[in-house]
Amino acid sequence: MFALIKTMCHPKEFFKPGFRRMTGSKMILLWVVLLLFSAMCKADEGDDVDPCDEASFECPKPNGNFADPCECRRFFICNSYVPTKILCPARLLWDDRKKECTYANEAECGPVEVEEIDEEKEKIEEAPKCDPELCQLPYCLCSKNGDDPPMDPESIPQFILLMIDGAVNTNNFDYYESLLNNTDQAEEKRLKATFFIQNEYCNYYMVERLYTEGHEIALSSVTGENLQRANVSVWRNEFSSLRDILVKFSNVSPEDILGVRAPRLKPGYNEQYQALIEEGFIWDSSVSTLALDPPVWPYTLDYKIPHDCRVKSCPTKSFPGLWELPLNSHFVGDDTGGQCPFVDQCVFSFQSSDDVFGWLKEDFLRHYETNRSPYLLSLHTNWFLTKSQDEGLHKFVDWARTQDDVFFVTATEFLLWLTDENLGQGSKTSYKTPPLLTERKLSCNTPNSCELPHTESNGVESLRYMKTCRDCPQVYPWLKDLGEQN
Repeated sequence: MFALIKTMCHPKEFFKPGFRRMTGSKMILLWVVLLLFSAMCKADEGDDVDPCDEASFECPKPNGNFADPCECRRFFICNSYVPTKILCPARLLWDDRKKECTYANEAECGPVEVEEIDEEKEKIEEAPKCDPELCQLPYCLCSKNGDDPPMDPESIPQFILLMIDGAVNTNNFDYYESLLNNTDQAEEKRLKATFFIQNEYCNYYMVERLYTEGHEIALSSVTGENLQRANVSVWRNEFSSLRDILVKFSNVSPEDILGVRAPRLKPGYNEQYQALIEEGFIWDSSVSTLALDPPVWPYTLDYKIPHDCRVKSCPTKSFPGLWELPLNSHFVGDDTGGQCPFVDQCVFSFQSSDDVFGWLKEDFLRHYETNRSPYLLSLHTNWFLTKSQDEGLHKFVDWARTQDDVFFVTATEFLLWLTDENLGQGSKTSYKTPPLLTERKLSCNTPNSCELPHTESNGVESLRYMKTCRDCPQVYPWLKDLGEQN
């Protein structure tokens, strides 16, 4: 009897010698009974699967964010049906309707039924190819290959957009101040930079100093995480939270926070750009190109992106009036140093400061001597940690300032020039820096030093430090939380 029961739940036992000696009719009867009991055994085995075991979670769709059926704080990011567990920050729960982490009294725990995507509608909504007759400045700019300038290059000033990514703190502030030293410089030759701020480990007093000195403050993210596959709500939460933090703790006017760059330079498909529209931003600089000669010009996203994207998550729909300032990959003719959207990603290990200066100059001249597209000089703090690179950049800046038709401007200053109704009426040497949109005055000389509790995404309690002219918050500022909660 034991052998029979064992066979019923483990059919392979049927093929052992003892069972093969049965007669034909008995064999058939036993086989029917065996199949019935085998099905029952499988059903019993299925009953043993714990639906709350995260290993048992199955993605309802190939891509997207989906609620954990048993834990409201937990959700899963699905990529090609492969789930990755994510926890909402402390005190927040996952709202499966809005697809974002929010407060407990606002959260609709899931799972919420997934709506079917109308693939035909998605296809129809793809951005059309450029139509130069319909796309006209100041509201629209496009070209077939992206490299056509808006007017004769001989009359275009050469703009350099120095762009620095990451938190501002004691590890890098002195480097920035040294590079951006504008002492004894005429107004039109003052060095301006655009900073893409990340919240973690940021000194908000130093950000305020940069802001009051005339530099542009733009957004990266609060968490610094890869948001490439995040939905619109997640993108909006990151951008709106960081904007609120900068307004409160760095006294940056919200009217001056106009642009963003995706963390890790990984655009978030159409979702990121829909979030930018909904949050009222003017420009983005998250798209990078392959090595192109001539380089591409900035464009609005009314039409299809005119070049191949280095990271394959660029927007495909139309977002009228939203400006894209693409990062043309840096390179030189003999490929020394490699090709890189951020200059600190290229390799200068064995080169002197003169070599680095020469490399930057050759890369720059590809813009200057062709279509005069703005030269986006994007980098991180680690560029300055190598002495030859730091000194080479200073030499390049000093040389560029001697050129009467080269100007260092912020991203928004460039767009103000490009969309001016008098565009093309002046000479390439007659550019004048526009006045600041808002009055900027440092709100204190001695900031408050804050030691603040912070709950990591994995639930671990830690401490964070920040400086601000404002009163210290109760906890470290984070998503949807300016630190004012108990």
